Amino acid sequence: MTTIEVLKEGNLAVVQLSRGKSNPINTTMLKELIACFEELKQDEQITGAILTGKHPFFSAGLDVIELYNYDNKQVVELFESLFLAIRTMLAFPKPLIAAISGHSPAGGCVLALCCDYRIMAEGKYRIGLNEVPVGIVMPTFIYHLYESVIGSKLAMQFILEGKLLSTHEGEACGLLDEVVHETQVLDKAKERFTFYTALNQRTWQFSKLNMRKSLLAHFSEFNDDLKEEILQHWWSDDTRRILGGLVAQLTKK
Repeated sequence: MTTIEVLKEGNLAVVQLSRGKSNPINTTMLKELIACFEELKQDEQITGAILTGKHPFFSAGLDVIELYNYDNKQVVELFESLFLAIRTMLAFPKPLIAAISGHSPAGGCVLALCCDYRIMAEGKYRIGLNEVPVGIVMPTFIYHLYESVIGSKLAMQFILEGKLLSTHEGEACGLLDEVVHETQVLDKAKERFTFYTALNQRTWQFSKLNMRKSLLAHFSEFNDDLKEEILQHWWSDDTRRILGGLVAQLTKK
C-alpha cells in the first residue's frame, strides 16, 4: 500500500495514514482503506484497530489540488470510494479507535467519525466539516454520519457554518471523547482498545452493528441520482471559482 501503513502489535492493528505531510485524501487512499479494513475484518488474529496520522496532522481532508483537475469519471470514482470507505469502516465489527494526531478538517473529520471512539491531541488543532465554505458538495450521507455523533441540530448548524472546532469545543459537543497531550494520543487509544477487547467480543460486536443499522441504511447504494447531484454541483461556476481560488492559495505555500 502506498498511502497507509499497517503495524500489527499482537492482536491490535495500528493503521497509519501516510501520504505526505498532511495526509490529503485521494481515491487511492480511500481504496486502500477499504481493502485494509476488509482484510482486518477477516483476520482472526486481529481483535481491533486504531486509525491515526502523523503529528501535526491526522488528515487535511480531500486533496483539492489533485481532484480539481479530475474529469467526470474520476469525480464519481472519488465520491463513490469515499462512500464505500465510510460504509466499510462503519460496518467494521471490531473496535476501531481514532487517535487524532493533529488537524482533522473536512475529510479527516469524516474518517474520524467512522470510528467508535475519538481521542485527539490537545493544542491549536481544528476538527470539523468545512466543505461548504470551500465549495465542496456536502453529500447527505456525510450529514447523517455527523448527525449520528453530535445530533441533528448541531450537525446541520456546523455544516452550514463550515465550523472548525477547537479540541475543547469538539469535546464539549461530543465529537471528541478525549483530549490529551499529543504524546499520549496513541497510548490512550491503546488503553481504550484494551478496555473494549476485555469485554465479551461476540456480544460487543453484535451490539455495535445492531446499533449501526439505521446509520448504515444511508449507505446502501451509491446510486445514479447521487452521482448526478455531485456532478452538477462539482461543475457549477461557483464551485469551480471557489475551488480554483483554494488551489491557487495552496500551491503558493
